Amino acid sequence: MACGTWCFIAPDRVSRPARTLELPLREGVAASAVAVPAGPWPTVLDFLAARLPALSRADWHARLAEGDVLDDTGRAVPPHAPCPHGQRLHYWRWHAQEPALPEQEAIVFQDDWLVVADKPHFMPVTPSGRFARQSLLARLRHRLGLPHLSPVHRIDRDTAGLVLLAVQPHTRGAYQALFRARTVHKHYEAVAPHRPDLALPRQHASRLEPDPERFFISREVPGAPNSLTELSGAQVLGRHALYQLRPVTGQRHQLRLHMAALGRPILGDVFYPEVRHAAGVDDWQRPLQLLARRIAFTDPVTGQARTFESGRQLAAAQGRWPDADA
Repeated sequence: MACGTWCFIAPDRVSRPARTLELPLREGVAASAVAVPAGPWPTVLDFLAARLPALSRADWHARLAEGDVLDDTGRAVPPHAPCPHGQRLHYWRWHAQEPALPEQEAIVFQDDWLVVADKPHFMPVTPSGRFARQSLLARLRHRLGLPHLSPVHRIDRDTAGLVLLAVQPHTRGAYQALFRARTVHKHYEAVAPHRPDLALPRQHASRLEPDPERFFISREVPGAPNSLTELSGAQVLGRHALYQLRPVTGQRHQLRLHMAALGRPILGDVFYPEVRHAAGVDDWQRPLQLLARRIAFTDPVTGQARTFESGRQLAAAQGRWPDADA
């Protein structure tokens, strides 16, 4: 049976292609893969347009025509190829109109095992939503030439500050184990309303769960606490104060929820205590005033005591905040 640039061979004629395919990064972005289940899609284009609608049908057609979608053997898939049920399609995710961010990351530390980055507000740690090439991970892989770089932990896209990334895949688990064992000391700063009736230091514990209707937020619910935050001090800044926070646990949006629950929502927070506008709508002039300031731990690879500090400053703590919110 002769094949041109594309054909499908009946499953009983050949073994299924290997499930692992090593593909190069593109501007720091690793290839993604989507499995193709049995369905009503006559062509690859029909499947991608229906299953991954973040890109238009015209955009998927252009990517397929340019050879940017591959099958499990690494061959480019043309737009009108039959849908390969039971196999996977590989592609690089990014948007032609990906937003440019107002600030860039800084490198705080780098050795053979670890990279510590100082992330700006609005930059996701990994490719997400509208951001792929502008994610911290893609930018650092491209900038440092480290294709296997991977995050040890994450902070919110809206939060600025320190992020640890493992250079070697086989040591990532050792660094992640520090977070699971709660032996990493994390220190955050936040600007929120000043109310002298809040006695400090104090702890706030509660049970946090995903909101069942809005996937992008969490909420406090009755039940055994699964989150704990320590508050240790506040520097008065007029109507606001700079609070010192230490998350003992690492639940999603924990610090934002706990500050809101204490009647002190963090300045610039558009989700808590209520959603003021949808996810993905950014106000560059009013970033969330939350900063991952310091992180300390014993390095599981080298045995050294490590302490790193962000070089960033919260705008509201420096008197740089729009008057309407002052």
